[in-house]
Amino acid sequence: MSELTREEVVAEVRTWVEENWDTEITVAEWWQRMADARYSHPLLPENAGGRGYPRPLARAVAQTMGEMNVIGPPIGLGTMLAAPTLAAHATQDQIDRLVPPMLNGQSAWCQLFSEPGAGSDLAGLQTKADRDGDEWIINGQKVWTSSGHQADMGMLIARTDTDQPKHQGISYFAFEMIQDGVDVRPLVEMTGAALFNEVFITDARVHDDNRIAETGMGWRVANTTLGEERASLGAGGTGAIGVQPGQIAGNLDRKCGEVIGPAVKARLGHSGSHKSVTDALIGISQKLGNVADPVLRQKLMKLYSLEKINGYNTQRAKAGGTRTGGEGNIAKLINAELNRQYREVGNAVIGADGMVMGSATAGEGMIQNMTLFSPAPSIYGGTDQVQRNIIGERVLGLPKEPGPAKETPFAELPKNQ
Repeated sequence: MSELTREEVVAEVRTWVEENWDTEITVAEWWQRMADARYSHPLLPENAGGRGYPRPLARAVAQTMGEMNVIGPPIGLGTMLAAPTLAAHATQDQIDRLVPPMLNGQSAWCQLFSEPGAGSDLAGLQTKADRDGDEWIINGQKVWTSSGHQADMGMLIARTDTDQPKHQGISYFAFEMIQDGVDVRPLVEMTGAALFNEVFITDARVHDDNRIAETGMGWRVANTTLGEERASLGAGGTGAIGVQPGQIAGNLDRKCGEVIGPAVKARLGHSGSHKSVTDALIGISQKLGNVADPVLRQKLMKLYSLEKINGYNTQRAKAGGTRTGGEGNIAKLINAELNRQYREVGNAVIGADGMVMGSATAGEGMIQNMTLFSPAPSIYGGTDQVQRNIIGERVLGLPKEPGPAKETPFAELPKNQ
């Protein structure tokens, strides 16, 4: 499969879409057709429902669907993080049970990692999992849980042994969110949206069949999830029309034709024609008549270059060969910087309109929304400081900050150390 060219993949996808797309079928039917054709996540290996494509070819699939204005694969953390993590670490039975509902959109997932006292130091988490026969009883609190209010399942890491060093006493579970003892509370941001949630877990249960990898080996599994997260966040969008999957979101029984119109309009720039944020900003600048300004042109060119560099870095990270091991972290840092620059350059483009909100302003409010959102990418998915620490310690070989010996049991560590 990996020997295919991009042109061959694009041609194949176009033919498949022309034969299968129908605005009268439901979103669930469309996603099932996509899953059956192994286009929901072509990056996955074949035993997990994918095609084994390298990342550039997998992106070409979604980009082609975006260009054809059809609904793309199910979005969210299921396909982005959970599916590749399970493909790497789960048993075939677990893959067969848990991955197909992600690929056909029946199941939405969230990530139950960060805690109020364990964000930058994630391995300091204190959510506990106590064995009770064939089940585990979970107690604790998670925070910054993206889309937790719409999730059917969660990627949960919890402490199963406090007598082990903090990185060794953690286990990884596929956790059912819709059960007694799970309280999800949205956190409203200054954008007015509630992307993140805090989750309180009290005597909730998860069957041991849903423990991924061996007990106590969850940190290794979690690092796969985190690596996928950083690479995906740094890679940027594909242009495919995204629709929220899962039972709670309420999209599965809607006809594709009902969803596609608003989705296309809601795309960047409200026209569906922009390939990147820079492209959208150039379009706004052209409409305003200030695109010839030499200072503004220089800023737009720098922004374009940064987007391209990030794209090449992400492709290199997944292409094999010589690697530093820090490409995902670098991509995450560049993505945060891109969002800061989108804010700065965007407001330079629209000028005084940046001080007011509303669709009547230049850019129809897009830049104002980006401005409010711009601090978030430097925090979620691991802060900029965390990414720099990882690069410094794991790639450059710099010494770690002083602290207790690695062998110290978690129960003996000072809190959050």
